[in-house]
Amino acid sequence: MTKKIIIGSRSSKLALFQSNFVLEKLKKIFPKKKIQIKEIKTKGDILLDQVLDSSIGKGFFVNEIQKKLINKEIDIAVHSIKDLPTENSKDLTISAILKRGNYQDVFIYKKNKKNLLELTSSDTIATSSLRRKVQLKKINPNIKIIDIRGNIDTRILKMNNGYCDGLIIAAAGVERLGMKKIITEYLDSDIMLNAPGQGAIAVETRKNDKEINSIVLKLDHKETRCCVEAERSFLNELKGGCSTPFASYAFVKNGILTLEGMISSIDGEKYERLKIKSKFDNPIKLGIRLAKKILKNGGEDILNEIKNKK
Repeated sequence: MTKKIIIGSRSSKLALFQSNFVLEKLKKIFPKKKIQIKEIKTKGDILLDQVLDSSIGKGFFVNEIQKKLINKEIDIAVHSIKDLPTENSKDLTISAILKRGNYQDVFIYKKNKKNLLELTSSDTIATSSLRRKVQLKKINPNIKIIDIRGNIDTRILKMNNGYCDGLIIAAAGVERLGMKKIITEYLDSDIMLNAPGQGAIAVETRKNDKEINSIVLKLDHKETRCCVEAERSFLNELKGGCSTPFASYAFVKNGILTLEGMISSIDGEKYERLKIKSKFDNPIKLGIRLAKKILKNGGEDILNEIKNKK
């Protein structure tokens, strides 16, 4: 039995919070094991001019960590699961998905307590997410939208220094960093559908490491895994690439899994959003079914249009 477990983590405040969260949970279950965190810098932390959606599609926030996991320099890797590409790795597996945090996006406005509907053309909101941009335009077409990169605290600092008037950002990250008081408005999924897996933490391990896998499995939350697998299956089936605005959210109620998905043109003019339900036990098939339904209802034309503009 291994006595020491090394967790690989990005060095941002949020990544370290999440890795320490996993560490503390493991320590409660296995108090005699020595567990430590190894910080790893990824391309996503270095290439700060890279568009976020493109970075995620290429695994820029996880590749270096995964390589160290495969090479046995670390034993487990902790990720925000929305940063993980949906393609399965031949060497690695997601052994646990922890109970989901807040799945929503939030609006942060530095001037006063205006909500998104009250903003005018003089207000500049920053986000580099295509998903957020197209939905922002539907909420309030008057808003000026600009790109922004950096960790949560970096983006907030940029806003406070005058780069923009407000931000759209993931609620879970803001809450985990203890910054809930700066949130102006929570954006319900009815108006801002979230990224697949948003708010969920994944623990990745080597497929052939049975001992570590059995340890990490103790952290897995069945309902969250079901929802996240449905969301990621929807994204994977679309095969639209990282330059396509997409979103999906799933939840379980009374044993029924509900999945909602969205795909849009870059300008937001063409927009397809549908919702379907099934039993709790087959999330991957539900994601595939929703993707095929959206593609048939106009999503295919949206994807072809985006591909032709590249």
